[in-house]
Amino acid sequence: MKAAIILLSDPKTGSEEALGRTFNGLAAAYDFKQRGVEVAIYFQGTGTRWAAEVGKAAHPLHALFKAVEDKVAGVSCGCADVFGAREDAVKNGFDLVTDNSVPGTSGLPSLGQLAVDGYTVFTF
Repeated sequence: MKAAIILLSDPKTGSEEALGRTFNGLAAAYDFKQRGVEVAIYFQGTGTRWAAEVGKAAHPLHALFKAVEDKVAGVSCGCADVFGAREDAVKNGFDLVTDNSVPGTSGLPSLGQLAVDGYTVFTF
C-alpha cells in the first residue's frame, strides 16, 4: 500500500476546521509512516499557505509536522502561484510540484500519476 495525503485547508480562515483538517492529514501521514507504509504529503489549493505556518516553532502543528517533514513531497506550484504562497514555500524549503501541466498554470501535482503508481489518495 502507498498513501498520498493532499492538504487543501486554508490557514488564513483561522478556523478550527482548517486546523483540524491539517492536523488530521498530518496525523494520518504519521500513522502510515509509523506502520512503514510509503506516504507522500502534498500541499495543494489554499493548503499551499501552510508552508508559511507549519515551520513556526510556536505553531500547534509544528511538532507533528517535524515528525513527518521527511514525507512531504511538496507544494503545488500552480496553486502556490494562485494563492500567493510560492515565496513562502520556497523560503521555507518546500519543493514546488509541477507534474500535471494544467493549461494556464505553472503545474500541479498529478493525482492521476499517483493513482497509476498505486497510491491511495486522501484529501484533507
